[in-house]
Amino acid sequence: MQIQIHSTYKTYQQKKAHVGDIDIAYKVFGRGEPFLLISGSGLVMDAWDHSILRDLSSNHTVIIFDNRGIGNTTAGTKPFSIIQFAKDTAGLLDTLKIQKADVLGFSMASFITQELAFLHPEKVNRLILLAASCGGKEGIPQSPEVVKILSSVVNNNTLQDQEKLLSVTYPLTWIKSHPNFTVPQPKEAISASTLKQQFNIVEEWFTTNWSGVCSHLSKISIPTLVITGTEDVSVPAANSLIIAEKITGSWLVQIKGAGHGLMYQYPEKLSKVLQTFLTTTTSS
Repeated sequence: MQIQIHSTYKTYQQKKAHVGDIDIAYKVFGRGEPFLLISGSGLVMDAWDHSILRDLSSNHTVIIFDNRGIGNTTAGTKPFSIIQFAKDTAGLLDTLKIQKADVLGFSMASFITQELAFLHPEKVNRLILLAASCGGKEGIPQSPEVVKILSSVVNNNTLQDQEKLLSVTYPLTWIKSHPNFTVPQPKEAISASTLKQQFNIVEEWFTTNWSGVCSHLSKISIPTLVITGTEDVSVPAANSLIIAEKITGSWLVQIKGAGHGLMYQYPEKLSKVLQTFLTTTTSS
């Protein structure tokens, strides 16, 4: 099974928006209420599964973009941080004159999305946290083995490390049953500096020597969907349970047998969950 990025969404015209100290590359397509997707660490905007984008754009105006320093978005001069990424995201919405949007954040972007909801609750219509953690002393950190593998990938980026990356992104049993599976590779070059900076802020989020944002989650009153793969080790699955317990009325969906890369493992299941949530919950 080979995972490919569908060309349809690559053909939408890429545009640039000047936000603060950076130029953000983005694409907009579809029709309906705005739906913003924020990419995880090391991922360009075209890495989203094509079938998910197709389904979302059938009834939403979809916005995808490259985070600071990724793909065709400039790195700027401000230090990388989760809060800075949230400010970048809010600035993009302002520049595009989008007052409010449904927002989905994957992995590192789930951290960004939580900060966006705290800093600019008026901009978030519905909140979707995919492979998420609220970090700090209440969160569940990655195992030392996972940190070692991710650090090796970021610092060495060899073929062997890419194979190791598969092992912390997908369950071993799933990899064995999909021998032709390949990791989607972006055409855009991602600098080693950017990867290291993103890796560092992700690991800082997981450290237990700060308070994290878990205690703030009870303030979130908008419709929230929390999704995890039961076998996720890159962002330990139990983190999603912590988040769901703290946000009153939130939905928790656990996809059995899925790892961190559940979007590529089970895109149809994920898309169905998203559509059910969006059509069932009332937007603010």
